[in-house]
Amino acid sequence: MTAATLHIAAPTFVERAGLRIADAITARVRERMERRAERRALALDLLREQQARKTVDPFVLEHALQMLGSRSR
Repeated sequence: MTAATLHIAAPTFVERAGLRIADAITARVRERMERRAERRALALDLLREQQARKTVDPFVLEHALQMLGSRSR
């Protein structure tokens, strides 16, 4: 009786194949999620860097150089 119970409890070939396919799909989805997360982090870093840059007004720079006694041209 226990042998029959163990045989029934063991996954069939089709079930094992289905589990392998599910594992492969899960691995592929996780890889894609990780790549998207890396790209998103890179994009956010670039955006922060762009927003952190201060644009220098040429007139303000000219005025600052004149205050220092230097000429820009």
